[in-house]
Amino acid sequence: MKALQIVESAYRCTIEEQDDPSVWICQAMKGAGAELDILLRGNAVNYAVSGQDASGLVFGDKSQTQPPRLDQDLQRAIEKGITVYVVTDDVKSRGIPEAKMINGVTQIARQNLPGLFGNYDQIWHW
Repeated sequence: MKALQIVESAYRCTIEEQDDPSVWICQAMKGAGAELDILLRGNAVNYAVSGQDASGLVFGDKSQTQPPRLDQDLQRAIEKGITVYVVTDDVKSRGIPEAKMINGVTQIARQNLPGLFGNYDQIWHW
């Protein structure tokens, strides 16, 4: 079974965690032998922007001492053999220059998503 993980809700749990649970679980599952890939869409395309720095992140009197490094998490996922797709339309609508994307992401137009979905046995939407 091959699954596609669609991540659309961005920065989930980054107040209390140093990672996004959906990206983390994908890496853990890949390590256990699962066949899966990640599709970033909506605000989650920001995860693929290289060089993010959330140090100094503070909410009231709560400092995030272990800030998320989502670009690095995705880079490690790619290195493990997980294909990371980003919806090109969402990247462009947010004004993200292509040069700012991490190495190895695969861009896909929204109109081509149905064809991509057909390559997977299951689609999980986070």
